[in-house]
Amino acid sequence: MTQALSLPIPSSVGNIDAYIQAANRYPMLTEAEETRLAERFRNEGDVEAARQLVLSHLRLVISIARGYLGYGLPHADLIQEGNIGLMKAVKRFDPTRGVRLVSFAMHWIKAEIHEYILKNWRLVKVATTKAQRKLFFNLRSLKADYEGVDTLSGTQAAEVATRLGVKREEVVEMETRLSGRDLALEGSPDDGEEAFAPIDYLADSRYEPTRVIENKALARLQNEGLHAALDGLDPRSRRIVEARWLNEGEAATLHELAAEFSVSAERIRQIEAKALQKMRGLLAEAA
Repeated sequence: MTQALSLPIPSSVGNIDAYIQAANRYPMLTEAEETRLAERFRNEGDVEAARQLVLSHLRLVISIARGYLGYGLPHADLIQEGNIGLMKAVKRFDPTRGVRLVSFAMHWIKAEIHEYILKNWRLVKVATTKAQRKLFFNLRSLKADYEGVDTLSGTQAAEVATRLGVKREEVVEMETRLSGRDLALEGSPDDGEEAFAPIDYLADSRYEPTRVIENKALARLQNEGLHAALDGLDPRSRRIVEARWLNEGEAATLHELAAEFSVSAERIRQIEAKALQKMRGLLAEAA
C-alpha cells in the first residue's frame, strides 16, 4: 500500500498514454486490503481509504472506456466519465455483501459512460427511453454478427428485434439514426474559398440589427407611399380600392360595390383598374 500512497494522482488532461501508464502503476488490492479500506471509509469516513480504492481501480475504467471508442468520442473523456462512475461505486460499496469492488463498480462505470455517449454522440438525441438505450448500445455489436453487412435487411432486422425484445420498426429506425453523420456547421479552413458550409444557408438574417432597421424603414416608406397614392384618388375610386384590396376582413365583390354605387359590376372593374394604374404611377414617383 505504501507504493500507492507515494504515487501522484494521474491527470487525464494532456497525454492519454502517460495517464494510462501512471494509472497502471497503482498496485491491485487483495481482497483483505480492499475490505479493510472499504470498512475504514464506510465506518469512519476515511477519505484516504476511498482514494486508495479509486486509484487501484483506475485501470478498470480505462479498460471499460476502451470498449466504447467506436462511437468516435475522445478516450480521455470516456475515462473521465468512467472515473465519476467509479467514485460513485466506491461511495456505495458495502464490503459485507461478499462482492468485490471490481464487479460492483462495473455497473456504475458503464452507466456514466453510457450517459455521456447519449448526451454527446449526436446533437440530436438518438435514445431517450430505457428500451431505446438498450437498443442503441446493443445494435452495433449485434450487427457485427452479420459480416460485411452495412445495412440490415428486413429479415436481419427482424432477427435482431427478436433477440432484443423490440419491434422490427424500432431496429430499422435506430439503425437509420446510427448511420447518420454529424455535419460541421462551419466549414473547415482547408475547404477553400468556394466551399459552401451549412452556416451559409442556415443563417437567418431576418433579425440581424441592420436588416431589421432597413425593413422597418422600408415598411414606413411603403406605408407612407400607399397613403399618398390613396390620397390622390377620388372618393369613389378610393372606396373601391380599399374595399377590394385593403379590407382586413373579406374583400368586397364587384357586385357588392356595384349595388353600393348603383352601377354595373363591369363599371366597378374599370374604375378599380384605372385607380390601381394611377396608384402604381404615384408609388413609382415616390420611390
